[in-house]
Amino acid sequence: MTQNHNKDQSILEQLENIIHDRLSQENSDSYVHRLVASGMDRVLQKIGEEATEFVIAGKNNDRAEVCEEGADLLFHLLVFLNAKGMQLSDITAVLAQRAAHADSENES
Repeated sequence: MTQNHNKDQSILEQLENIIHDRLSQENSDSYVHRLVASGMDRVLQKIGEEATEFVIAGKNNDRAEVCEEGADLLFHLLVFLNAKGMQLSDITAVLAQRAAHADSENES
């Protein structure tokens, strides 16, 4: 699992870097640049749409579609975070804190 975890982390970091690059290029015709240029409400709307599609795929027990929609949801979440000057590591830090808190509760 560690090897897959590192590979997944690397892919997400690469994707974050690509998103950052696309957003920092002025006059870029990339999807990322156009989406953010259309406003944060549109970015959030896309996250909502992708989340809904993810839920529907889950309800349909369609593994392939869950993976596709999950990828779309993660992508749009990364776009939002980057546009707000944040990174996925900001969220994983919260998860790490929660895990540490849960571990300390289990030891009690």
